[in-house]
Amino acid sequence: MSDLSEEMVAELLSLEKRNLIKNPHGAEQFEGWEITENGGSQWRVEELPGDCGKEFPDETVQSYFATSFELCLKKQVLDLRAEGYSEELLDTVQPKITVQDWYVGRSDCGCIYQLSVSLLNESQETVQDFKPDPVSLEPENSDCSWSQVTHTFEGYGPGVRFVSFEHGGQDSKYWDGWFGVRVTNSSVEVQP
Repeated sequence: MSDLSEEMVAELLSLEKRNLIKNPHGAEQFEGWEITENGGSQWRVEELPGDCGKEFPDETVQSYFATSFELCLKKQVLDLRAEGYSEELLDTVQPKITVQDWYVGRSDCGCIYQLSVSLLNESQETVQDFKPDPVSLEPENSDCSWSQVTHTFEGYGPGVRFVSFEHGGQDSKYWDGWFGVRVTNSSVEVQP
């Protein structure tokens, strides 16, 4: 840390690890989220465990977002400067940025889950991204327990100002209603 200015050391020490995602499990319905695809019967928030579902590993999480029979996607674009991270810190230290998401299918219908997270520059152009292949969940091949995906961005270079987090999916049988993938407890954390 000897190469860091006193101000940057003070900034690092003052930062606390926290989830930058607003409303990560639907306690406020869709507040904070931009719905980018709202197919089928559209997105909705349901209480855990839900029909044909299982309890979530963290009992403080009481709800989740449910998708439908056509593609449902929602996203948040997080402004790192507005969240208290200086340009100097982001460009010089390039703190690790860890993203997590939880997803599950129902025990009576298959579904598809997808996630796309991008680090963006001032013009909101992609600097680095994490976009794993979509996951197909079939009840006959799974115990329908909640699964977690995690990725850490590091060494991404100067210029990162925003994080775009988008996730969702749909069911694989095109059943009317909310038989698609369920998502909850999403997080984006800057590691001080």
